Amino acid sequence: MSDEDDLEDFEPDQDDLEREDDEKDTEDWEDDRKEEEDLSEEWMPTPLTEDMMKEGLSLLCKTGNGLAHAYVKLEVKERELTDIQLLRSYIHLRYVDISENHLTDVSALNHLTHLLWLKADGNRLRSAQLNELPYLQIASFAYNQIADTEGISHPRLGILNLKGNHIRLVTGMDPEKLISLHTLELRGNQLESTVGINVPTLKNLFLAQNMLKKVEGLEHLKNLTTLHLRDNQIDTLSGFSEGMKSLQYLNLRGNMVSNLQELAKLQNLPKLRALVLLDNPCTDESDYRQEALVHIPQLERLDKEFFEEEDRAEANEIRQRMKEEQEQEQDAETEQDIGPDQP
Repeated sequence: MSDEDDLEDFEPDQDDLEREDDEKDTEDWEDDRKEEEDLSEEWMPTPLTEDMMKEGLSLLCKTGNGLAHAYVKLEVKERELTDIQLLRSYIHLRYVDISENHLTDVSALNHLTHLLWLKADGNRLRSAQLNELPYLQIASFAYNQIADTEGISHPRLGILNLKGNHIRLVTGMDPEKLISLHTLELRGNQLESTVGINVPTLKNLFLAQNMLKKVEGLEHLKNLTTLHLRDNQIDTLSGFSEGMKSLQYLNLRGNMVSNLQELAKLQNLPKLRALVLLDNPCTDESDYRQEALVHIPQLERLDKEFFEEEDRAEANEIRQRMKEEQEQEQDAETEQDIGPDQP
């Protein structure tokens, strides 16, 4: 079995990544954070031991030179670990799950240069910084105490999960180093701005449950297809650039958009097909669905419902009538500027 085949078994399910799209989604990230903050800072020292390694090791594979075999998968979650320095000598590991422990330092992972997949959720980490790991493709640091995005520079990293941390601003994400990153999960942080997420390879960006008031600095995300902004404080749709030419799905549920005219600012997203605006003030307007389709003719689905052909025909008529009225107004203004014909 190849490394790539092994890795497929560990990739998160796309339905899980997009579960915000389900109306029954009731994430308890705030409760998790409160519970985490209530925990004592002091822990009994619990280092990783050889006995724990024997219990947690699995998946026997050939080593890099093909002349020997080694166990390449390790699971030591929920062991109350405070120290994993023993991992320094297990250089053949490719899949490591050290989640739900009490770790504050994972620098021992710097020695695992064959690492493909890492799950370090639910620890006490304040940084996701590691040395550049040449083969790392999936890394999850959800529900830690991470305050920044500095020091993440793995060239094959495709999926990065930083959900439920304390990040206020994205910094240090170098697009020349993160050349493979396609999915970034920043849900449930304290983000006040989208500036700094300048990674053109991104396809999926999850920014729900933050403190955002607008979108900015995303104009270079030409490959972005999915953008989740649910449960923020966004009241304007300025910032959606025509450079975001691949965006197909936009979730703005639970924000503060009150003016339906704001929807006109999404016209420059040529591939936008699905939009979620539930729980915004503008959805209380009686002609909400019709107005959305008038402003965004390429839209196929609003919230949970697809548009019917008669909806589209009616929107086309309204759009044509608006165009004619605008042309008449322009003609009238032109005549007024020129003045009456002179004999």
